[in-house]
This record gives sequence, structure tokens and C-alpha cells, in this order.
Amino acid sequence: MSTVEPASGTNQDPEPEVDERRARQVAEQARESGWSRPSFARELYLGRLRLDLIHPLTEPDEPSRRRGEAFLAELRRVCEGIDPQRIELQERIPDETIAALREIGAFGMKIPAEYGGLGLTQVHYNRALMLVGSVSPAIGALLSAHQSIGVPQPVAMFGTEEQRNTFLPRCAEGAISAFLLTEPDVGSDPARLRCTATPARDGSEYVLDGVKLWTTNGVVAELLVVMARVPEGPGHRGGVTAFVVEGDSAGITVEHRNRFMGLKGLENGVTRLHRVRVPAANRIGEEGHGLRIALSTLNTGRLSLPAMCAGGGKWATKVAREWARERVQWGRPVGRHEEVAKKLSFITATTYAMEAMLDLAGQMADDRRHDIRIEAAIAKLWASEMAYTIADELVQVRGGRGFETAGSLAARGERGVPAEQLLRDLRINRIFEGSTEIMHLLIAREAVDAHLSVAGDIIDPDTSRSDKARAVARASGFYARWLPTLVVGQGQVPSAFAEFGPLAAHLRFVERSSRRLARSTFYAMSRWQGKMEVKQGFLGRVVDIGAELFAMSAVVVRARADTDAHPERGTTPFELADVFCHQARLRIDILFEGLWSNTDELDGKLARRLMDDSYTWLEEGVLDPSLPGPLIAPAAPGPSEKEDQHRRMG
Repeated sequence: MSTVEPASGTNQDPEPEVDERRARQVAEQARESGWSRPSFARELYLGRLRLDLIHPLTEPDEPSRRRGEAFLAELRRVCEGIDPQRIELQERIPDETIAALREIGAFGMKIPAEYGGLGLTQVHYNRALMLVGSVSPAIGALLSAHQSIGVPQPVAMFGTEEQRNTFLPRCAEGAISAFLLTEPDVGSDPARLRCTATPARDGSEYVLDGVKLWTTNGVVAELLVVMARVPEGPGHRGGVTAFVVEGDSAGITVEHRNRFMGLKGLENGVTRLHRVRVPAANRIGEEGHGLRIALSTLNTGRLSLPAMCAGGGKWATKVAREWARERVQWGRPVGRHEEVAKKLSFITATTYAMEAMLDLAGQMADDRRHDIRIEAAIAKLWASEMAYTIADELVQVRGGRGFETAGSLAARGERGVPAEQLLRDLRINRIFEGSTEIMHLLIAREAVDAHLSVAGDIIDPDTSRSDKARAVARASGFYARWLPTLVVGQGQVPSAFAEFGPLAAHLRFVERSSRRLARSTFYAMSRWQGKMEVKQGFLGRVVDIGAELFAMSAVVVRARADTDAHPERGTTPFELADVFCHQARLRIDILFEGLWSNTDELDGKLARRLMDDSYTWLEEGVLDPSLPGPLIAPAAPGPSEKEDQHRRMG
């Protein structure tokens, strides 16, 4: 193969020097800073309960509903023939399962019909993932990674018409796709991305070099979305850029298939790219727009995780109900003992809230009138945390049987309930597509955006004195108008939100708490100014309060809609929503107290001392069972020395 001559002046250094300031600049440039459409969650953080943005709930139109329900019926038929324990034991999804999913169009659920897909609404796509994820989260991860963050979503949103016509029909037919961003030493800090895409002098192609880690679907993918850094040079603005890459291209080697504590069937690996030629026509968007494309894709793509979390919660509710009634201790079913009853109540009410939040976010995505970047992020953050707690409580309710595997239970003659597998499978959702800690920072940045936009120059150390003076004037005008709105509101009117009947009091609490949260954020900005961004403990609690308020709003609106649409359910939706809101209010009270009374500074000091080896004496008396090797594997570019693990499915 002939050598591709790089464009003149390009810097081919694979490892950019990045300090903290540069890393923040890259992340800030990638985020969408404008707000052309309303956001319910953003308004909550600003102290405004805009109930008109979510009530009444919108529903898919009748043709979309019929199409979605017909597909769900087909998917249920396929799922009923899946053996999830076979996937767990063999650590792979059977080819016949992939073939059955392809046959019903499951790989094209979100792809528009004009490109060969089913064109389902986000609501029905979420419900499909909830259904299939309840049978096998590994299959749910395969389908969601393929459609939510793989080739279909970024190409549909940012690709050219030629790219859509080329790639979307293939994906709809079942050509599995993967998303390659993370690297062995690069996670949520994309400024340090090492994988390079060197442009040819004639501009006809790029040559990709680098190593990608945790490539979900990468082991079996036919198409890849690869994020790589284009060196800056004449005619090339450079920066992180997105490419569609054929999975069997020369120079691509799947060096290892990763295995995890859960999601045993997940086809996730390490992929090396060595001088991989990619036509310039396969670049998605402009050079340097890769991170913005990735973040925009995730705005709705993140909803796949709460969908599967809600599915896990529904299954956990069923198992908890049956077991709590069947198992008798001290003369009573265990569900009638108060300690267990508390767990049953939490599992059931929280599952209802998860589904309410999921459907609300999906409906907002479908009607396209809202900016849902915060709502989707909150749904991912909150549902992943709550679902894992639900799974943990289910294991506790089941006792020893909760810790025992489904196979072992079945082998000794009992129903093989995979409660421990649910716990293992759900754990990754607190890390996938942005860890809880990263989601706190991402949402916090959006939540305080209004403050930073008016006060940014005040707290920026590089701003000149005259610019600071002008910023002070702008900020004074903003806060003079905004702060008085945080003193009184509907939450102090006893008759407010009367249409929600017994749940009206909870909405009044949401309204009052929203204003209180906005005031607290302002006080913190005034107190810490430029240091606000490092107060991650405070910002995390601000985000969590807003998430609980969003959940309360979603569940109240959902209960109202369910009661109107399903009179046969009586008052049960109101009962579930009421209990959930009472539980959420207790959590919110604790979070508000923690804003100002916490151990954040002490924790930071102890952590620094720990990393300085001040407490190594505490580690004495044990042995480290870890296998030998570096904590982070070297990932220098170059040819692969390992056997290719790539394979095709189906």
C-alpha cells in the first residue's frame, strides 16, 4: 500500500499537551450554548415551575401509535423466544436471535422510513428498549448503542444526504454499528484525545491512527463512528472530528473482547486503528465538530438507559410483589413486616416515577418544541441511580435467594429468578454514557448557564478591568429583575394547582423548592464566584435537587393523565404518585441541608492526604489479589501484534 502524504504543515504529534484550562475550553466549545427552545428542567433550576411545558401530556399521533404498537407486538413475540440464561452462560447473543431481530426491523427502529427504517417515535423506541432490556439487557445495549449513539443517529442528524442514502439503509437492514470515542487514557476529557486523522495533501481521504477502548458493539460492528483529532494546518481547522468507518477496513484490529461483572453478552472491546484510510466523504460534519456532534447525539441517545432502567424496575416490582406475598416469616407474609414493606413501597413508587420521567422526556423529544438536553441528562442520571437501588433492595427482599444465581435456583427445583443478575447488569448504567459524577458537572453547567452568561466576565481572571465593569452592569440588571421573582409564587397559594386534586400540595412544594434552589445557587455564586466550578459537592446536590423536582413534576402529571385515560385503575395512579412524592420530599430536604452543612472540605483534604501516601499503614495486614500489570495499559499508535477478534453476527 502506498504511503499517503499528509497535508503540508499538519502536526502529527499523537499526544497533545493539555492543561486544565485547555481541557475546559475544549469542553465549553463543544457544548450547545444557545437556548432557542424552552426547557422545563432549565426553568426549574432558575426558580420557575413552567407546568405549561409538560401539561397536558402530548401523545403520538394515531398512525405513529398504531405503527409503534404493531412493532411492540412483534418484538414481544421475538423476545418470548429468547433464552436469557443462554446469553448469560455463553456470553454472547445467539445468531438466530440477531436474525429474528433483523427480520422485524429492530435495527432500524429510529431510522426514518424513507431510508428503510421503521421511523418509530422516541416514546415507542423507549418502550421497545424497555421490553427487550427486561429479557436481556445485553440485547438492549446492542440495539441502543447501534441506534442511539452508533452510525444512525449522528448521520441522520448531521450527515449529508449522500451519507444518509449510503449508510442508513444498511443500518436499518441490520448492519451493526458502534461508537468509538473513549481511549485507554481518555474518558470524559476529550481534549486529550490521541487518535489522529491525518488528512491527505489532496484532501481525498484521512488516515486514522490510535487505540479505542470500551467499544460497545465494536467486536461485531460492520460500521463504526470514530472520533479522531485532525491536526491543525493550512486548509484544516483541525480538532476532534467524526468519521464513518467500515469495520473491515485494512488496519483495523479488534485486539481484545472485554468482559464485565454484568451484561455478559455485551460485545465490547479494544480496537486499534493503524493507518486506516477513510474517504473524506465519510467525514460527518466539519472538522472540529466531532464533540458537538457527539453531545447532540447523546441529548436523546441517553434516553435509552432510563428506558432499560424502567424495564428493570417493572420486573423488580413483579418479583417483589410475588415473593413478598409467598414468603412467610413469623406467621405473616414478609411483605406485611414494616421493614420489607418500606422496600416494596420504594420499588413500586420509584418504578412508576421512572416510567413517568421516561415517557415525558420521550414525548418532549417527539414534539420537537423543547430543548431536552437537561431533561435527558437528568433522566439518565436519576434513573440509573434509582434503578440500581431498586435492584439492591430486591436482592435484600429475596434474602439468600436474591444472592443465588438463577441457574442454581432452577437446579434445585425453584424458579430461577435472576435478581443478582439484575443488580450486576444495572450497575453499568451509572457509568455508561457519562458517569454520575460527569453528569452532575454537565447538568450543573447548564443549570448555572444563566448566571455564567451574565457574570462570566466578572469571575474570569483574564478579563480586563473595563470588561469587568461592563459585566457588573449587565449582571446587576439581570439580578435586579430576576431575584424578586424568587420571593413569592404559586407554591404559597393554598388553592394553586387544584386540578391535580390530592397531588396539588406536591406541586406547590415543587414550586417553592424550585425558587429556594435558585436562591441557593445565587448565594453560592455570590460567595464563591470563580471558585464555583470546583465546588462539585455543592453543584452535585443542586443537580440532585432539581432531578427530584423534575421526577415529582413528571409523576404528578403522569398520574393525572393515567387517571383520566384509565378510569378502571381508580385512584391507584394518585396513590403511587403521592407515596413517591412524599419519599422524594424527604430526600430533597436532606439535600438542601447538605448544601451548606457537609464534609466536602474535609473529604477533599483526606483524599489529598491519601494520595500522598499518608495512610499506607491502614493497608497493612492484607494481600492484593490483583493480576500484575499497569493500571492503564499503554496505547501507543502502531501496527497491531494481536489476533483480530472481530466477527460478524447473524
